[in-house]
Amino acid sequence: MKKMIAMILVGGRGTRLGDITKTIAKPAVSFGAKYRLIDFTLSNISNSNISTIGIVTQYEPFELMNYIGSGASWDLDYVDGGVRFLTPYSQSEDVLWQKGTAHAIKQYFRFIRDHSPDYALILSGDHIYKMDYNLMLKTHIEKNADFTIAATKVPFKEASRFGILEVDSEGNLKSFQEKPEHPKTNLASMGIYIFSIKVLEDLFFNGDQVDLIDFGKDIIPHCLNKKRDIAVHVFEDYWRDVGTIKSLYEANMDLLEDNHFLGLNSSKDLPIFSKSLNLSPHMILDSGSVKSSVIADGSIIAGTVIHSSIAYKTSIGIDSIIEDCVVLPNVTIGKNVYLKKVIVNQDLVIPDNYYLKAEEVTLITDKNLLEVGEIK
Repeated sequence: MKKMIAMILVGGRGTRLGDITKTIAKPAVSFGAKYRLIDFTLSNISNSNISTIGIVTQYEPFELMNYIGSGASWDLDYVDGGVRFLTPYSQSEDVLWQKGTAHAIKQYFRFIRDHSPDYALILSGDHIYKMDYNLMLKTHIEKNADFTIAATKVPFKEASRFGILEVDSEGNLKSFQEKPEHPKTNLASMGIYIFSIKVLEDLFFNGDQVDLIDFGKDIIPHCLNKKRDIAVHVFEDYWRDVGTIKSLYEANMDLLEDNHFLGLNSSKDLPIFSKSLNLSPHMILDSGSVKSSVIADGSIIAGTVIHSSIAYKTSIGIDSIIEDCVVLPNVTIGKNVYLKKVIVNQDLVIPDNYYLKAEEVTLITDKNLLEVGEIK
């Protein structure tokens, strides 16, 4: 059987998520009350029976590394292979920081080579989707491609956020635009790639390829120019890049509005795993009520929660109303508080009588608490 190794890129700063990623890597961000973003990628790897995983870290890796541990929660704690964290290291007098996505993989190519795979699967750790990567590998092999890009259709109004692909009649890449102002199509790269190992090694080490820093900006245009065989694997199910505050909020709302969202509550096909935090069950007190919401363990609800996602270890005081909100972990909300259409950053304390009815999705932090809302 052909062997595929997975490399997960989790080193980006995630600056578009503002203070949510001030002290944690983006893949460690809470989603849907119970999950972290990284859960989806790790679960997909587990469900695809991939046994060797390199997690390429850089920015604020501690909480993410502590959360993943040996990978046992996702059944990835293999003796031969398993999860390995690949952190920046020093060589001579220099620390090898990552300059881009491709540069990050190049720095740890020795790890790939040591496991002698036939293919390398390159992934991001902060997307929400369920995917059997073996189906993408099948496309790659059938088309005898040098490398294959996973792609999905996005709304045209959002297309400028992504690398946009144009394919020919045979499903091969015809042209590529990196975050274009005026996109030709709405077929977006998912940031998922499968490379034949010899091709990837050739790109990194054979010839003068010092400028191949990023997969989107450099590798894809270079390979198009060199007329490499680039296949496109079209993914037609739910996929969301939650790289912005708005997209993180909207993905949480998608979950609340669909009882069968990704089969999280009903499907045994490609299950999504998460690490148990061994917390007590959530409690809804006599004064509390919950409607169309998800409430994580360790939370105590004395107020009213409507159409909201409430992460673990959250307390909501009596007479408070939380509506259309995403509350991140370990938040304390006082009495007689009203919040609508907001994300509450983790570890925040909302004082009694606080009021914020936002017109647009708003992130509440310790810095802007009294700027965006008021105490009545």
